This record gives sequence, structure tokens and C-alpha cells, in this order.
Amino acid sequence: MIIDIVKIFTASSASFIVGMLITPIVTHYLYKHKAWKKKSGKITTDGREAKIFNELHKNKEVGTPRMGGIVVWASAFITIVAIWLVSKVFPTDITTKLDFLSRDQTWIPLFTLIAGSLVGMIDDIMEVRGNSKRKAGGLSSKKRLFVVGLISLFVAWWFFAKLGVSSIGFPFLEDINIGLLFIPFFVFVALAVYAGGVIDGLDGLSGGVFASMFTAYAGIAFYQQQINLAAFCALLVGGILAFLWFNIPPARFYMSETGMMGLTITLTVVAFMTDSLGGGHGIAVLPIIALPLVVTVLSSTIQLASKKFRNGKQVFKVAPLHHNFEAIGWPATKVTMRYWIISVVVAIIGVSIALIG
Repeated sequence: MIIDIVKIFTASSASFIVGMLITPIVTHYLYKHKAWKKKSGKITTDGREAKIFNELHKNKEVGTPRMGGIVVWASAFITIVAIWLVSKVFPTDITTKLDFLSRDQTWIPLFTLIAGSLVGMIDDIMEVRGNSKRKAGGLSSKKRLFVVGLISLFVAWWFFAKLGVSSIGFPFLEDINIGLLFIPFFVFVALAVYAGGVIDGLDGLSGGVFASMFTAYAGIAFYQQQINLAAFCALLVGGILAFLWFNIPPARFYMSETGMMGLTITLTVVAFMTDSLGGGHGIAVLPIIALPLVVTVLSSTIQLASKKFRNGKQVFKVAPLHHNFEAIGWPATKVTMRYWIISVVVAIIGVSIALIG
């Protein structure tokens, strides 16, 4: 028990330290190459100019680098590989027990983290190569969703065909076997969670929210005795906190797609790994633990539906919801900190339900 706790804390603290050490290097590179959008402004999902958002953020999008998410996944990757190498080069009881790179618990989430992050980085690179005379590049929303769907489809097939997972757990009820429908359900959840990645819109917001979510799943995995998975979640928390140290207002950089794509797909994987595969209810509590992402997606969906079916009328001044709070006069820091509080509270609730269910 003690060594398991040490393993988890070591993963988290080591990842945080690595993240803090590599950030000056990442920052230097991003500022040297001016890795920011060359022209401010966004368009809404229905193709119109996001006037209110652009007015609120006209001085923020240009001059602050994207790709800060490199800090998260690079620190996680460096740390997990370093601990693994130490356990192989200096094999002692301690180093061997601290190693948490395992085929049954961490290979899949590590794969999705790196695969999603690298595709996201390609999108970011294309984005910052735009100039003031033409629209910035970057993959379209459809292409990004296609990539997320493709990665999640492969992982869903792996769960179903290789691991024999075809059921979903529910608190206080028997698991429900959905057979082959497990694969499209997995893909749907992954796409929905990824859609919530637009929460990366205010300084410090996404970092605090994702740190709470992965901490919650670290606790659930630990309770299920999936110690390596718990250590992996803690590893991500350490990297996210290192990123957050430099992303609090005024942000030194933004997380952007290279962080969001990898983290959202991996969050989905972790939720499924703590579900019937781990003898728990990781999927059932995902909407609770990830409530800020759920609200983000719902607010955008409601706004789009209202415009389409109510002759252009809007429910919110601007969507998603965190930008609506800005638009009605809340300071960005107030929005961010209240989201942090909500994230911690719903994480506690979600973990409690998962443990007693």
C-alpha cells in the first residue's frame, strides 16, 4: 500500500518538476518562432464572425504563443520513460516498483496521449503559419473530428476485440452488455469529450479543470487497485500543473490543440478503463466529473439550435458558456476560479458515487 502511494506521488511530482524544467526551453522556442496566430479573430461554427468573442479577446490571441500543451505531454512522456529506464538500468526493489509503464494499464492511454498530441501539434503549426493577408491555417473542425474519431475507433476496437470489453457499468445496478454497440458508443463519448475541449478559452481555465478531472480518476483507479493507471493519471496532473503555473493570467502561452486533443481522448480512455474493465463505473460518473466540459458542449449546442430553429435568436450573448459570463461583465479571472471550484466539487461527487456504487 505504501509503495503504491509513493509510486503515484512520485509520478506526479516528477512530472511537475520535469514540466517546470522544460518550460523555459519550450517558451524560448515558441517566442523565437512567433508561434501565435498572425491575425486575431474567430468564426462561429455556423460560419459567421464571432463578433462579441473577437471584441473581448482582440488583444489576446496575437502575441501569445499556442502549443503550450507541449509542456503537458512532453513532461509526462519524459517522466514515464525516465522512470522505466531507471528501473531497467538500475533494477532494485524500489526502482522496479516505481515503474508504472505496463501493457495492461498504461500503454493505451499513453498511445492516445501522444498520438492525439502530435496531430494537435500539426494543427497548431498550420494555424500559426497563417499571416495577416490570408485566413490562418489549421485543420478544419471536420478533419479534427475525423482524426479523433479514427483514433478512438481503433482504441474502441482494441477494448472490444482484444480486451473483451462490451459492457457499461452503472452505480447500484448490474453492468449492461451492449455488445458490438460498445464500439460506436466509445467513439461517441470520445467525440463528445473532445468537443468540450473548447473550454481552453481563458487563461488558466483548462488547466485547472483537467487537473481536477484526472485527479478524480487517479483516485478511482487507485481504489480499483489499478495502481499503474492511477500513477499515469497523477503523471498527467503533474504535467498539467506545470503548464498551469505559466498559464495563469497573464498566460505565457495557450494549451491549444496539441494539449486538448491528447488530453480529451486520453480522458475518455481512462474513463473506460475504470469502468467494467476495472470493475467500476468510470463512464457513468464521467458526465459528473467532466461537468464543465458537458456544460461547454451543451451551451454551444443550445446556441446553434436556437439560431437555426428560432430565426437567428440566441439564448446566450456568446457561446460557450464561459465566454457568456465574460460578455455579461464577469472578469475572466472570476470565471476561471469559479470553474476551478466547480471542477473540484463535481470531481469529489463523481469519485464518491464511483466508490459507493
